[in-house]
Amino acid sequence: MEYSILNVPLERLRTRTSMKWRRYDPDVLPLWVAEMDVDLAEPVTEAMIAAIRNGDTGYPDGPRYEQAWAQYSARQWGYAPEVDQMVLAPDVMQSISVLVHALTMPGDLIVVTSPVYPPFYSVITEAGRRVLDVPLTEQGRLDLAALEEAFGGADTEKPTAFLLCSPHNPTATTHTRTELARVARLAREHQVRVIADEIHAPLVHSGDTFVPYLSVPGAETDFAVVSASKAWNLAAHKAALIVAGAEARKDLTGLAYGPTRGASSHGAVIAHTAALQYGQPWLDRLLTEIEANQHLLVRLLAEHLPQVRYQPGTATYLAWLDCRALGLESPSRHFLQQARVALNDGATFGPAYAGFARINLATSPEIITEAISRIAAAR
Repeated sequence: MEYSILNVPLERLRTRTSMKWRRYDPDVLPLWVAEMDVDLAEPVTEAMIAAIRNGDTGYPDGPRYEQAWAQYSARQWGYAPEVDQMVLAPDVMQSISVLVHALTMPGDLIVVTSPVYPPFYSVITEAGRRVLDVPLTEQGRLDLAALEEAFGGADTEKPTAFLLCSPHNPTATTHTRTELARVARLAREHQVRVIADEIHAPLVHSGDTFVPYLSVPGAETDFAVVSASKAWNLAAHKAALIVAGAEARKDLTGLAYGPTRGASSHGAVIAHTAALQYGQPWLDRLLTEIEANQHLLVRLLAEHLPQVRYQPGTATYLAWLDCRALGLESPSRHFLQQARVALNDGATFGPAYAGFARINLATSPEIITEAISRIAAAR
C-alpha cells in the first residue's frame, strides 16, 4: 500500500509548538503560514538524530551544503553553480536584505511584482529603499512589457534592483525560460540587478519545470538565494545559500556574511544536506499529494463556494483565492472570526489584493475539507 505524507492527525498537530499551531486559539484551523503538516523525510530525521547522538553539534565547516545544492540542481534542472559562486547564509530573507544593502543605495527604487510575499515590501522599506510595484498580469504571469517600461524609467526614475519571486508566491506560478531570459536581458540592458528568491524551486509539480534564473543568458551579474528549508519543512533549521551569477562572484566578498561560513548552524547544514542528497523520493510523493489537494480544493469550492475563483498553480503548496465576489472587506478576517479558519490576508501581498486570501494546502484532505465547510457555513 502506498504511504501518505499529508496524513498527520489533527490531534497530534495541535501538540506542536511552532508558529502555525500556537498563533491562534485551539479551535482555529491554521491554514496560513508556510509550514507543512508532515513528519520529516526519514533520511533527514536519521541524519539529525545521528548528529545529536554523536555530539556533532559544533560549528559548520566546509562547503558540504554548497556541494549538495550544486549536485541537486544539476540532477533536477541541469544547472550546477560552482562552489565559489555560493556563500552560506542564515535564511533567504536575511540574504535578500544583505544583497539589497550591498547592491543598492538608500532611496533607490526596487521593483516587486505584486501580489508577492509580504517580506519583500518590508525588506525594501527597512533598508531605506522604495518599492516600485509592477503587478503580475490577470493570469498571474510576469508583465514583461510593464517591466520593460519600469526598468527604463518611463514614468518615474529608474530602479536599481528587482526582487524576483521564482516560483511565485502566492500565485504558485512557475516562470518559463522565455520569461526569465527576457527579464535578464531587460535588466542587463537597463543596469537593474536582479535578486531571485528561489526558495520554492524544488516544489514545482509534475508537468512543469523549474528554471534557475542564473541559468538564462544575461543573468551573469545577478543573484539567486536558495534553500532546502521550504521543500523539506526545515524552517526551524535555518540555512540558505546566496548564489552569484558567473560575473558577480567578486561581489560575494563584500557581503556582510563574507566567506567566514559562520552564518548558519551546523545542525541546519546537516539537515538540509541530507534532504538534498536523499530526500527526493519523499518530495516526489509530497508533490503528488499536494496536486491531489489542489484538485480537492477545486471541487470543494465549486460545491460550497462557487463565488471564489481559484486557478491551481504549478508550484508550491500555496493557493491564491480571489474572494472579491463575496463582498467582504477582509475575507481572511471574516473567515477567522466567523469560521475559525486562519488564512493569510491578501492585502499583505499588496494593497490592491484586500479581496484575496492565501491558503496552505500542505495538510491533510480532511483538514482542507473541514476548513472549506466551515467557511461556506459562515458566509
